[in-house]
Amino acid sequence: MPVHSMSREFRHIVRVAGTDIDGSKKIIYGITRIRGIGPSFAAAVVKAAELKPEMRVGGLTEEEVDRLEDVVADPAKYSLPSRLFNRRKDLESGRDGHMIGPDLALRTKADIDFMKEIRTWKGTRHSLGLKVRGQRTKSTGRKGRAVGVKKKEAMAAMRAALREGKVEDKKK
Repeated sequence: MPVHSMSREFRHIVRVAGTDIDGSKKIIYGITRIRGIGPSFAAAVVKAAELKPEMRVGGLTEEEVDRLEDVVADPAKYSLPSRLFNRRKDLESGRDGHMIGPDLALRTKADIDFMKEIRTWKGTRHSLGLKVRGQRTKSTGRKGRAVGVKKKEAMAAMRAALREGKVEDKKK
C-alpha cells in the first residue's frame, strides 16, 4: 500500500513578523534575519511552535507561519525562559518581554535618549560619539575624526599659504 504524502508548495520568500525571509534557509537560521531574534531565541521559538528545526522556511504552511509569529509576539505565553528575552525588567512596565523589528529600534533609541537626558555616564559617551562600554580609545575608534596625516596636510597647506602671504601671521 503506497503512502501518499501531502505535497507542500515551496515559497522562495516568506514574510514572517514583517520581515522577508529566504525560503531556502532552515527555520532557525531563517528567522534570525528578523531584528531582535538571535540563534538561541530562534531555536526556543521553533521548539515552542512545535516545528521541525530541519525544515526549510519555504516549506512552511500559512498556519505554521502564524504559529511562529504568535510565539515570537508573546514568548512568555509559551513559557520560554526569560533569560532569552531582550527586555528584562523593563523600566516602564517592570516586566520581562521581547521586542522585535522596528519596535526594538525605537525602544533602543528612546533608552539612549533617556540616558542622555538624565546625564548618565553612558548617555554622555553616546552624546559625544565615544565608546560606551569601557573600551580603550587611545588608538581605536577614530573613524570620522581628524587624525595624524590629515592634520599634517592641513599644517602644510597653512605654511604654504603663509609663504605666499595670503594669510596674516598671528605671531606679529
